[in-house]
Amino acid sequence: MARRSSEKTGKIPKIEKTLEVPKVPKAPKAAKPSKAAKLPKPPKTKNKRKKSSATTVSGRELAHLPDGETRDLVILTGLSGSGKMSAAKAFEDLGYYSVDNLPMELIPSFAELVLSSAEITHALLVVDVREGSRLDRFPSILKQVRKTLPTRVVYLEASEDALIRRFSETRRPHPLRREETVVDSIRAERGRLEPVRNVADIILDTTKFNVHELRAHINAQFERGHGDGQALSLSVMSFGFKNGVPAHADLVFDVRFLPNPHFVPKFRNLTGKDKRVAKYVMDFPQTKEFLDKATEMLTFLLPHYIQEGKSYLTVAIGCTGGQHRSVMIAEELRKRLADAGYRAKAEHRDMPR
Repeated sequence: MARRSSEKTGKIPKIEKTLEVPKVPKAPKAAKPSKAAKLPKPPKTKNKRKKSSATTVSGRELAHLPDGETRDLVILTGLSGSGKMSAAKAFEDLGYYSVDNLPMELIPSFAELVLSSAEITHALLVVDVREGSRLDRFPSILKQVRKTLPTRVVYLEASEDALIRRFSETRRPHPLRREETVVDSIRAERGRLEPVRNVADIILDTTKFNVHELRAHINAQFERGHGDGQALSLSVMSFGFKNGVPAHADLVFDVRFLPNPHFVPKFRNLTGKDKRVAKYVMDFPQTKEFLDKATEMLTFLLPHYIQEGKSYLTVAIGCTGGQHRSVMIAEELRKRLADAGYRAKAEHRDMPR
């Protein structure tokens, strides 16, 4: 009876209620941290999408490689007979993955491929007159591609006489129109490629170049492994005004105001690379003053060109024939720029060889 009384006093329902406490589903309370932990997930996914979207648009992050290099695309184009195939081989030797005559509509897709590829970091596309009427769309396609990948356009050309001579030597028909004369085809091609030439970063006149000089020119502009101070490939070129100003010159200096060694009989058959001719020109005070001021101006300009992203600069020095004064000035200016830390070379377009 006492036991029963005790059981009655304990009120089993209360005990059952107490026993049920652990069974009360507190999972919702425990689940709150879990739900709170899940809350950041949507923003993370959103952030990832934003990052991926930004990369797709600009390509800045993926364009930079771990070793400090940058992925890039070079579009090589220009007139038939100007040396595109020789230039393409030079690019291949520099490690560029080369594709010839890719349909223009596929260029943006190719840029995306290069951007995401683990193997292709530097690529070259050859575009020429075979694209036909689609060449009119090249500027807009280029603008689209540059949002994805750093892209430069190299345009090769040559004088009409040089192109006629090259087609005559190779005995190959012009790719544009086989039924017309080579001259007509060359002129028609110039007109058709005008929209491409207008957006080119580098216009290279190969009239005076042989295959080896063209290769050296490409190597000087695009070989990698140089520091920031040498990111600009600088060419100081002498020329004669009687043969025309170099078409690809960025800056032109006229040194015809200096005394002309041509009128000194013992110097007439020599060039500005001869020490005696160089001393003759340097002995005039205006020569040294010009060199000092030209060097000062260039050392001011070059860092700004580099900051702007320019990779190649041609400084043209002209005299009457391109044999004495311009050659001497170009050589001296190159030395001064090299001493200032720039990767400079001297070229002499019209100097007798």
